[in-house]
Amino acid sequence: MAAALIATNVMAINERKAYPGGPCHLYRLQLKDKAGSPYKLSKPEEFLSMKSLERRRRQGLSLDSTDLPLSPRYLNALRERGLHIVSQSKWNNTVVVVLPQPDDLGTLAEIPFVTGVTHLFSAPDTVEVSKRDDLMEQSLEKLPVDSREQLTMLNLQRLHEAGYRGRGMTIAVLDGGFMNVDRIPLLSNVRVVAHRDCVYPPSPDFFGELDHGTEVLSTIAMNRPDTMVGTAPEAQFILIRTEDGRSESLAEEDFWAAAVEFADSIGADVLNSSLGYHHFDRSLGDHPYRELDGRTSICSRSASLLASKGMVLVASAGNEGLGTWKKINVPGDADNILTVGAVNAQRINTGFSSVGPSADGRVKPDVMAMGYHSAVVSGKGTLTTANGTSFSSPITCGAVACLWQSLPKLTAFQIIDLVRSAGDRYDYPDNVFGYGIPDYWKALEKGRSE
Repeated sequence: MAAALIATNVMAINERKAYPGGPCHLYRLQLKDKAGSPYKLSKPEEFLSMKSLERRRRQGLSLDSTDLPLSPRYLNALRERGLHIVSQSKWNNTVVVVLPQPDDLGTLAEIPFVTGVTHLFSAPDTVEVSKRDDLMEQSLEKLPVDSREQLTMLNLQRLHEAGYRGRGMTIAVLDGGFMNVDRIPLLSNVRVVAHRDCVYPPSPDFFGELDHGTEVLSTIAMNRPDTMVGTAPEAQFILIRTEDGRSESLAEEDFWAAAVEFADSIGADVLNSSLGYHHFDRSLGDHPYRELDGRTSICSRSASLLASKGMVLVASAGNEGLGTWKKINVPGDADNILTVGAVNAQRINTGFSSVGPSADGRVKPDVMAMGYHSAVVSGKGTLTTANGTSFSSPITCGAVACLWQSLPKLTAFQIIDLVRSAGDRYDYPDNVFGYGIPDYWKALEKGRSE
């Protein structure tokens, strides 16, 4: 689910309609291997962009079998059986297929090269259908919203003043929808270089879905000095939809895994994920706490690989602190990422911010940033405030991009360690604040001295 359950803006509900495409059932198939693949690690340019390869080369990272595309032989065999493939993950060697009827007889498990089958989703009878919010006029001279605290809390304004505002960095934003990003005047100078819908069925209007991603993007990308400045206003952005607002299903983790691989393939440097999972509709695939180990859920497995591919993932911790669950969600349990909790302007943790540790005892969250009354741009195009770790995460994501711009020779692993080490609780981390609130100027100075 989108982590900011208590955000101020929500999608407009039109009416209830039958699920798009009619009845469907999604299954994840675990493939045996990648036999018969024509792709070779010696020719990576056939399946990765030059930007992606250069990012690996710069960090001294080699490719491995997870980078190879899935076996075309197996994919063709599935299609010949009449199966429609709606999602793929080469890192996990899995595909998601859709069936009009449930696989009651286990026919999928009988396919020779399939080693496991997981039921992900069954379409509900009806769903709530959203429509685009209309843009609203407002006087920008009388806005009560002040975004400066989001930067000064992290001492990020010093990096901006030194010229590090994210230029040259590519940030992928994974979310549930980017309503009106293509129309909002306040976002007209944001550099969106690509977008993709990884959800099945895909939306007929990519920029007509939830506005949660619009708000998230604005905290990083806004570049209106007289109105609001995001944490990396000169970066370029890839927008990826992975969340289906009509339901909550395990399939969204597969869409998420496909999304990070797409982001990798076209050269993203930093990723933001203001999404998190542990409970699903009808409890199909729920994650108990023992599974929050960074390697059980498919999206956490993928997340834990990102630094080894040369990317930094910044993920929201979740807003479960006041509920019965309380803990972080997946993929916030992943290893070698930055999981972010929320504080208010007084640097006090918010009650809703999810806590750690991970099931295997690692410190979570990793760091904190402002997630209470965060300044955002809504899907209506207005400047407002919102609450949730959904916003402390992208605020951090932009800061990470600026830091990496200032220290381009560092690896993803080194950047993650540097951010943690700049936290105000680095010497005594806990499972509420993690390593605390980082000082990014301190991180820059430390990175230069090492």
